[in-house]
Amino acid sequence: MATATSIVRSPAALLSAKVTVSDRKPTPTVQFSRFPSKRSCFTALLSSLHDNNNDDDNNNNVISHPKPLSSSQLFNSVSNGSRLRVAYQGVRGAYSEAAAEKAYPNCEAVPCDQFDSAFQAVEKWLVDRAVLPIENSLGGSIHRNYDLLLRHSLHIVGEVKLAVQHCLLANHGVQLEDLSRVLSHPQALAQCENTLTKIGLSREAVDDTALAAKHVALHKLKDTGAVASSSAAKIYGLNILAQDIQDDCDNVTRFLILAREPIIPGIQNPFKTSIVFSLEEGPGVLFKALAVFALRQINLTKAFIYGFFKSPRKA
Repeated sequence: MATATSIVRSPAALLSAKVTVSDRKPTPTVQFSRFPSKRSCFTALLSSLHDNNNDDDNNNNVISHPKPLSSSQLFNSVSNGSRLRVAYQGVRGAYSEAAAEKAYPNCEAVPCDQFDSAFQAVEKWLVDRAVLPIENSLGGSIHRNYDLLLRHSLHIVGEVKLAVQHCLLANHGVQLEDLSRVLSHPQALAQCENTLTKIGLSREAVDDTALAAKHVALHKLKDTGAVASSSAAKIYGLNILAQDIQDDCDNVTRFLILAREPIIPGIQNPFKTSIVFSLEEGPGVLFKALAVFALRQINLTKAFIYGFFKSPRKA
């Protein structure tokens, strides 16, 4: 199903909302000026796992891969224009890379170190698209990317859903009983909590599932495993000790496809429209906003609401 986006921003806002609308009548894309949204912070829990300049050179057993684009490198990067370039957050072997390749099978997937860098790469014409996660069926919404949709002037032009199948990875020769801890992204660890508890492994969170696999391989760790994809195992030369270790088999992440230009909805197929807007403070403003859709018989498939609320004044 194709996806269009409408972004509406007001200058004064204490409440922000993300609403996904499903309607058989296509909605034209509109965009107004940006408004400042509160920036949410995600702190890396294991900063030592970031790439070191000489890591790949000092370990001949791990294939050398281009490092993800960072915000400081965006000004010095140039697209060669050979094929469609699609940005994703993470390193080689990340689930986001698989989503980018599912959305555009013949693309050149370009890794970025942060979600912000992927947004900027599209805006600066360094890549053609960005494929970024927006929600997971188990972990919920990716709050950071909702904030970035308000901060950047990009358009949602599609979506792709990816079934997430976690594997427990370790270096060759390492057995399950040798492991004492496991590294991965916080959501991946949470999605495998029951399995990891049964095995008796302590958990340590890092920025990315594939980054965890790369760290285990680079440092030839014997007591540490990683929760990541089977493709990450191939890329970094790790052994798969267990497959499909997620607690719920229905583990799906939905990714948005972002571009500089919007698409114009056609009339042949129903379109999904995403609306981001803000509301001024006041009693009942959220009810009034949602009532606009209900009174017009417009079905909302998802409503994500976040903001800052003041306590009611005491008489």
